[in-house]
Amino acid sequence: MKTDLISKKELLELTEISYGQLYRWKRKNLIPEEWFIRKSTFTGQETFFPKERILERIGKIKNMKGDISLDDLANMLSPNLMKLLMNEENLVNRNIVSKTIIDFYIQEKGKKDEYDFEKILYLFILDKLFKSGKINFEEGKNILNLLEENYPKYKGKNCQLIFIRKLGISSSCLISEPSEIHFESNTNIIESLNISKQIEELKIKIA
Repeated sequence: MKTDLISKKELLELTEISYGQLYRWKRKNLIPEEWFIRKSTFTGQETFFPKERILERIGKIKNMKGDISLDDLANMLSPNLMKLLMNEENLVNRNIVSKTIIDFYIQEKGKKDEYDFEKILYLFILDKLFKSGKINFEEGKNILNLLEENYPKYKGKNCQLIFIRKLGISSSCLISEPSEIHFESNTNIIESLNISKQIEELKIKIA
């Protein structure tokens, strides 16, 4: 899976922001350090960015920075988990996750009085995958187990959930970002979810 890149010069022209704004947002942790990718070109060293991610991030910053402080915005856009607890009634009534996914979790893991942000994140991801029709019940169980057993190793870091299927057999994995991963032929990538992006969406939904 190859990531399309955009040069710093192209980025500044396309988004109509200044060099100073870009690096101020970097210092404020609005744009992750690892998105600044140094590469050798025929003119020397140049800085590139993951195109889709940086354009989406700058769009969010420009749209939201007038409503909240840059520090609050940085917290909202960071991959760090929030500290909160919510019961299932609040999760469903506020349309954060569906009653169906709560029932699924209870069936698999047992009833909980309250869910912390990490558990809500798992429910949020599974709810999205079930609603898309891309996974079935058994696959959902496997993804839930993968997240619970392995996501804690990635806390505060950028990572991606990849779900694949080959000849009717499905599998899923978590990988660090930025990285490239190559699958054997006839492997279908059913879904690729950036976990940091899911955290951003969930924080905005809860706010």
